[in-house]
Amino acid sequence: MKEIPSEHLRNVAVVGHSQSGKTSLVSAMLYDSKMVNRLGRVDQGNTVTDFDEEEIARKISIQASPAYAYRDRFKINLLDTPGFANFIWETMVALRAVESGLMVVSAQEGVQVQTEKVFDGLTAGNKPVLFAVNKLGKELVDFDKVLESLISAFGKNVVAVQVPIGQGPEFSGLVDLVEMKAWQFGADDKGESREIPLPEALKDEIGVRREALLEKVAENDEKLMEKYLAEGNLTAEEVRAGLRSAVLQRNAFPVLACDALANRGVQQLLDFTVAYLPAPGEAAPAVTVGGAGLKADPAAPFAGLVFKTISDPFTGKISLVRVISGTFKPDSFYYNANKEVEERVAALFLMQGKVQETAGEVQAGDIVAVAKLKETQTGDTLTTKADRLQLPPITFPVPSISFAIEPKARADEGKISTALQRIMEEDPTIKMLRDPQTKELVISGNGQLHVELVANKLKRRYGVEVAMRPPKIAYRETILGKADVEKKHKKQSGGRGQYGHVLIRMEPLPRGSDYEFVNALVGMSIPRNFVPAIEKGILESKNTGVLAGYPVVDFKIELYDGSHHEVDSSDMAFKIASSKAFKLAMKTAKPTILEPVMNVEVIIPEEFMGEINGNLSGRRGRIQGMETKGKNHVVKAAVPMAEMLDFEPTLTSITGGRGSYTMEFSHYEEVPSHLQKKIIDEAVKEGRVKEEEE
Repeated sequence: MKEIPSEHLRNVAVVGHSQSGKTSLVSAMLYDSKMVNRLGRVDQGNTVTDFDEEEIARKISIQASPAYAYRDRFKINLLDTPGFANFIWETMVALRAVESGLMVVSAQEGVQVQTEKVFDGLTAGNKPVLFAVNKLGKELVDFDKVLESLISAFGKNVVAVQVPIGQGPEFSGLVDLVEMKAWQFGADDKGESREIPLPEALKDEIGVRREALLEKVAENDEKLMEKYLAEGNLTAEEVRAGLRSAVLQRNAFPVLACDALANRGVQQLLDFTVAYLPAPGEAAPAVTVGGAGLKADPAAPFAGLVFKTISDPFTGKISLVRVISGTFKPDSFYYNANKEVEERVAALFLMQGKVQETAGEVQAGDIVAVAKLKETQTGDTLTTKADRLQLPPITFPVPSISFAIEPKARADEGKISTALQRIMEEDPTIKMLRDPQTKELVISGNGQLHVELVANKLKRRYGVEVAMRPPKIAYRETILGKADVEKKHKKQSGGRGQYGHVLIRMEPLPRGSDYEFVNALVGMSIPRNFVPAIEKGILESKNTGVLAGYPVVDFKIELYDGSHHEVDSSDMAFKIASSKAFKLAMKTAKPTILEPVMNVEVIIPEEFMGEINGNLSGRRGRIQGMETKGKNHVVKAAVPMAEMLDFEPTLTSITGGRGSYTMEFSHYEEVPSHLQKKIIDEAVKEGRVKEEEE
């Protein structure tokens, strides 16, 4: 492993809409930097970063995958990210580990839904962006139109730094507007190119684009603006320095031209990445939970963010760590600030897809892998016991759809929970729950495809074949009113009895608050050692609400009084008493059912607007807005998840396959009363709810 100082590191997330060519571009970057000896292709299933069996079979990225390339003295850490809506959370998490984004845009499609979503994520993190217009060798492409769509979507800071020579099958070279040089590509896919004179046929376009670039560079620096206005030009060094400054400040979003499959323009893209994207030390310091700033300084206290977990069938659990500050050393003990435990770090690895290379010490700013950490999970901070630094946690999306699954072979019942635990280590957005009423194993995820992939992974990786039942909506229950109740659990049947007596108040909390338990006991009516058992009884009871057996959220419980028996009181007695009190309080406090509401974006030709709007309204959807995007229109709506389960075939039928949509969880809101009765009746039929024993 080469020793790379922080200033020679570039951490880049390769992002964009699905099918824009991100994985192909990463493959070409690795090939051109001689990290691999062949140009990997998605359709052949041999790319470095799409190594999961499901990715190879479906020809899409479903997880953020690490890779790295050396370019002269520089190391570029690449994270190849998914563009499919169900897995976009992986992309958003990956942004925590990098300083910049390489946004890949298809020359055929232009700006698409996920392009905008990921750009918003980069904006929220104040991270510089390069745009790579890919697939310029395909038929019927237009670089100028794509550039216009980028400017329209992302503002006047979008500026071309290259002009393609030819387009479609004629794409044979490019003009570098920074250096004012032209390059002719080789006839094969070796990625080679040679310098040629500036094409006379492109003289006017080059002049216009170069002037726009100089204006953008000058806008960012008062001295350069004065010189540009006075002389009408800038030196090559002034353009380079001015452009880099503008990129780092997000005052310029350069647009480059390439064709990853043909390996054209990729060498120039690598050079531009090194020259104009920030080193870790040039980004704003990371901020700890306590508000301290952490610079990418190898001599500073150590802090590393675990931003991804991979379950390797041979190595076991692999944690990907972005070293925020300090130096990460193998064969050492580190402190997990989230779990408050020490972990032994045996060896450090660099990851080229799934291939591991042993690393020595790793300095601040780099990305590295650690194997077999026992307690550490995605989102945790590794630090030292002396410093106890902690980085802000990673926020994961709330699951929006649930399926009941069961193993097809009775012998696999014992294996399924262990296998799912390993899958959830990799993917924290997957949730598993054993329904206490129906005894079903319920898996929740971000969409039907997401849960189907879990089922496939169970079969391929762990040999557990499962049957999936129709999707279950992840309803929740809550309360609208307040309650003040008393419950006594008393049992005497020979020998030691059971006695627990509690008085609690229950009140609603704002949406998204989950729950709060307050110990308001005064005196010793209940000994303090029984309070944890009381809270445990409430925590267990909140998993099954009184209306339809769904988890209860957004409430506060205040334990304020009770009594105990010197002999008969026990943890179990108070746990039962608090559980009964919770059920009674909930029944008294106007219980209601909540349902997940999705943000839905439907992309359709204009002629289908009326019918789609009507269809969404018929699904209890609320139209939030409409906009034009190229030849298509985008309808934005908030629609209950329960109404979206059959939307895909409906959309295909209405538009003849010309429409597409994405959806993501937005929030929970109350189900209309007439529909609540249906949900409750179904729960009774399934045996999810029953009367509490007195």
